[in-house]
Amino acid sequence: MKTLNEKLNLLKKKLDGGEKITIAIFGLGSVGCYLLDYLVSLADPQLRLVVVGRNAEKMQQDVNIIRTAATIRRQMRSEIIVEGGCDFKNVASIEATLRKIQPDFIVNSSRLFAGLKYGTISWSNLRAYGIWTPMSVLLGKNIMEAYEKAGCNAISINTSYSDAVIPWLKSAGMAYFDFGSGNLNHLIPRMKFYIADKFGIDNLNDIDITLVASHFHDVVISKEGHTEGVKLLLSIKYQGEELDVNHEDVYKACGIPMPTDQKRNMMNASSNFDIIYNILTAIRTKTAIKIHTPGVEGHIGGYPYIIDATGGQVKGCLTSQYSVEQMEHVNRNSIYCDGIENVMDGCLFYTDELIQKVKDRFNVDIPKKVHLSDADTVANLLIDNIITPNVK
Repeated sequence: MKTLNEKLNLLKKKLDGGEKITIAIFGLGSVGCYLLDYLVSLADPQLRLVVVGRNAEKMQQDVNIIRTAATIRRQMRSEIIVEGGCDFKNVASIEATLRKIQPDFIVNSSRLFAGLKYGTISWSNLRAYGIWTPMSVLLGKNIMEAYEKAGCNAISINTSYSDAVIPWLKSAGMAYFDFGSGNLNHLIPRMKFYIADKFGIDNLNDIDITLVASHFHDVVISKEGHTEGVKLLLSIKYQGEELDVNHEDVYKACGIPMPTDQKRNMMNASSNFDIIYNILTAIRTKTAIKIHTPGVEGHIGGYPYIIDATGGQVKGCLTSQYSVEQMEHVNRNSIYCDGIENVMDGCLFYTDELIQKVKDRFNVDIPKKVHLSDADTVANLLIDNIITPNVK
């Protein structure tokens, strides 16, 4: 597996040479459909968009409406290809698809248990989302196993609980996703709304926010407006100067009402779009752009990350605003609240508190330690004993 910097520079060579850039979206559920629509709206003739899944007929229907709507908006400039017959539970099937389409980007938007926001069960009962990690890792694990077998060099993005999923794959010695989507990107706009109103700033893009936290704090801040007593890393600047603002007030202002159904996936799809668009933009404009992403470089939690194309070579790196040690410390404290004690040596460790809550709320015993090879067994335990009895 090539390094991320090597993959970024392979992409730069293709962009500079005017070659087609292939973006493969694995799974065309609500996240995948939103993402496809956003990418089409770039009206970029250099993009070749491939949607991958088992049911070609169903995907073609979704593609048809997106193409039709984009044509009405006069934005239909990218090629769209439907690649059906790919079984995400079968590594050989995924490998064959990767060899055929030769993607430059891969976005994994597939879900083991589709059509359900797991948090609707876990937040009210456990105040923790990490319990679902064995479910989140399975299809991504298959994709990255196939990725390695196919000798793929695509920049890869995972959409499901990357805070723990990507480190879990890395700790097992597997190929792992380059980026995760979501979480911090859901909070930062809410913060910008408050700052813009408080300081009379017209352009939200002029507000520069740097935030370090895991998935748990995306949820607790957006739902309840506080950090559960955990000290996060947050910087808010305008025109290069740090703003004098109470961070607790900022967190409190993030608790704005939003839908709880599939429309929320507009945010996750936008986070995927943000990563792809800013990589393309940084390379094309020879600039450095900051993104926020969970699981990057296999680190636990969520981080600010710089795509720097200002020199002859493109480089990706964690922000230098905080030390790696500072960011890792905050993220471990943050993800502990989500029920994850550690990820190491191919194993996920649940917190004792989460294990007890699961026993108390659902009368289900989950193991302390889950090796990646046992993730499917634990995933089935969660589906059979927690999800199925609680889905109405």
